[in-house]
Amino acid sequence: MRMRRKRHLDTRMERCGHLLVPEPKSLRGRWLDELPYSEVHLELGCGKGRFTAETAKTSPETLFVAVEKISNVLIAALELTMQSELNNVRYISDWADDIKDFFALGEVSRIYINFCDPWPARRHMKRRLTHQRFLEMYRHVLTPNGEIHFKTDNLPLFEYSLSEFDRCGYKVGEISYNLHECSPKGIMTDYEQRFYEQGFPIYRCVAV
Repeated sequence: MRMRRKRHLDTRMERCGHLLVPEPKSLRGRWLDELPYSEVHLELGCGKGRFTAETAKTSPETLFVAVEKISNVLIAALELTMQSELNNVRYISDWADDIKDFFALGEVSRIYINFCDPWPARRHMKRRLTHQRFLEMYRHVLTPNGEIHFKTDNLPLFEYSLSEFDRCGYKVGEISYNLHECSPKGIMTDYEQRFYEQGFPIYRCVAV
């Protein structure tokens, strides 16, 4: 079913226009020259922006760039960031497939992948954000010792991702099969908060 377009979406997007990067290719290799921060962290599929905004608050010296293609969802992230008066967040309305066009070699220090689509069918495997073709792109844009922080509620996807990280030469650590088992840890997405409240385990790892 097609998602119903949000009311006054164009006007609302325009109001948040200073947070959107309309031509990210033009900043390739120049993000930190144009924006006065110490490093770049990238989030793929930011959803409504709760994780983005809360994480950016904790590191005002870091530039957070969030990628989200679906405008109906992106507008919530944009408005939350504007309401939070955060200057160190920018958004790209595009697909994750294009990040090599947006960032130069070694320009990103950290990548967050939170609760991406698991694409369970084998024929869709290449669409998974932890498939080899994506991991090779991430390697290109990451700094030496750059990190991928990965969280999911999908165990088959998590185990597949651990295997792909290893196969592509990433060193994997901080592996958890029930991240919030004893108490909440770290900043949650909206989706993660709901699953935690329902008692479902959250899987997490860091790949370097």
